Amino acid sequence: MLSKKELQEQRVRGYFIDATKELLKSEGLKSVSVRNIADKAGYSFATLYNYFKDVKDLVFLCVKDFRAECMLSVQAATSRMSPGSKRLKAVVLAYIQYFIQYPGIYDLFFNEKLSEIDRTGHTADLVCSLLPELCAADWEALRKENSVAPREITARNAALLYCTTGLLALYLNRRHPDNYEAFVKQAGQVIDLQLKITV
Repeated sequence: MLSKKELQEQRVRGYFIDATKELLKSEGLKSVSVRNIADKAGYSFATLYNYFKDVKDLVFLCVKDFRAECMLSVQAATSRMSPGSKRLKAVVLAYIQYFIQYPGIYDLFFNEKLSEIDRTGHTADLVCSLLPELCAADWEALRKENSVAPREITARNAALLYCTTGLLALYLNRRHPDNYEAFVKQAGQVIDLQLKITV
């Protein structure tokens, strides 16, 4: 059981993390500074350094939290489906929907320079492994059905990551296509093409 001091430290850390997440979601990485985080958290900027090494540590924790949030969102949207091609398509569409809902997180994951986020290189692994991890059970089901050769899965996972990232970039940054329904239809067609399925 945690002591009162440990509970207080955990609470204050949470305030700083939540403040950073709010800034990232609403205004992006450019808005994240020690002063902005401290103001939003309701503490002095000096207090932040009692709990975190620097802003990069906070941003890295936020990336981990956003990743977990995306996983939960996708799992909630697809939990009643059996693994296989239909669920795989639903997983990818739910993944895309998460970033449509939170364009600031998309920018953080795919548009910001990684050197601005962390010094270790772990952020790239967290970001790039998310979609393949979400799709893993479905690829395994397709492999067992002999629908997909094991050697193809890595290539198809990579293609899905590149396609979804590009689709989102065009829609979020260039409004191409110019309406959401057309975007979803186009995304579905691209996913079908990558999966070589018709559902």
